[in-house]
Order: sequence, then C-alpha cells, then structure tokens
Amino acid sequence: MLLDNRTAIIFGGGGAIGGAMARGFAVEGARVFLAGRTPATLDAVAEDIRSAGGLAETARVDALDEEAVNGWVDSVAETAGSVDIAVNVISHDTMFGPMSEMKAGDFAQSLEKMARSFVLTTQAAARHMVGQGSGVILHFGGSDAGNRMPGLGNVQIGCDMVEAMRRQWACELGPHSVRVLSMRTAGIPESMPDGPQMDPVKQQMVDATLLKRAATLTDVGRVAAFLASDHAASLTSTQVNISAGALVD
Repeated sequence: MLLDNRTAIIFGGGGAIGGAMARGFAVEGARVFLAGRTPATLDAVAEDIRSAGGLAETARVDALDEEAVNGWVDSVAETAGSVDIAVNVISHDTMFGPMSEMKAGDFAQSLEKMARSFVLTTQAAARHMVGQGSGVILHFGGSDAGNRMPGLGNVQIGCDMVEAMRRQWACELGPHSVRVLSMRTAGIPESMPDGPQMDPVKQQMVDATLLKRAATLTDVGRVAAFLASDHAASLTSTQVNISAGALVD
C-alpha cells in the first residue's frame, strides 16, 4: 500500500474534505489521527475507517489554541513514532459579497484566524518532520490567479494567503526533505448542502469542467494519498489541479 506504516494527522478531520482525505490515507495503510471541535463528526469518520479495516483515532482540538495544537501533535508523535502527513482543512469564517460593503474589522479578523491556524498546525507538524528528515504537508483549496468572479469576499483571498504560506514553507522545509503541496479545485459538489436551491449551483460546477464531471470526494482521497506517498517524491511547492478542467493552467 502507498502509505503503509505512515502516520497522518488531519485538523478538521470530521468534515467532508477532511473525512475524504482520512479515508484515502487509511485505505492506503496510514494510521489516521483526526482532530476537530465536534466529536460526533470525528467519531463518524473514524468508525467508517475502522469498519473498513483501517486505523483511526480522534481528539477534540481547537486549531487556534497553540498549546492544544502542540500538545496533541506531540502526543501523536509519541504514540505513533512519527508524524508523516499533516493536513489542515478546518472550517473558516467565509464572507461572500462585495468587498466594498464589508466591515474592515470582520474581514481582517477572518483572515487572522485562518493565518493563525495554518501557522500553528504547520509549525507543530514541521517540528517533528524536520527532526525525522521526512514528511508531507498538504493544503486544500488552491489559488486562482485568473479569477474573474465578483462577490467572493474573503474566500479566494484566504486561499491565496494559504498558497503564499505554502510556497514559503516549501522553501524552508525542502532542505529537510519535507514536501509542501496543495490541491486546487473548483469546488466539490458532494461537499455542498443538498436542496433544490443548490442543484443549479452544482450543475454549473459540472458544466464548467472540460470533462463534464466535477471532482468527487473519492477523487480527493485518492489524489491526497498519492501526493502523500513516495510516488510523488519529486513534487513540492506546487498546486495539483483536480478541477476536471474547470480551472485551466
């Protein structure tokens, strides 16, 4: 298996994307540790993995709490012997609408929370990866330099900020054989709420692709597992486009 004897930590592991990555890692042999603020959703993903024969453990951790983040990652490293894969896909304060109508304080605070969570979780994982001389840090969302869609508020700006951090982390961690990557999407319809009002939006996402199919949660898990494996050993400091052609490089 691609990830046999690897340890993966996922902040936001109870969500749709985090759960998809967790399942993808576990199927390929990784031992998965899931963190988040909602035990019920974490436990649901962990039970799904265990029922399929995988290994999964959960913990309630606030990704904005430095002491909690460091303590949990340290405990995983002590329990499992290493931290090989780290993912942060926690939910953020999304603000859609014209930027001209947003309160500056709310906008700045939303980005500060995102920056804080990514710095804390990456620092905690990187400390162990540098010590062991290997590891993969994986982001999700991606940057779209050709964006022409108004009303995205802090969403695309937040993704761009995370990608800027990804590039900087890759420069600093590369000499220690730690790879930093991100997955670029144009949205995963399965991860969105169901309902008649959402059906046209989901169909638009499909219609915008070249393949006339949007990426699925299964795709997310499979690609994430590949990127975290030695088969992708030459990849770092880049985005991997899984938008099915909706975003053309």
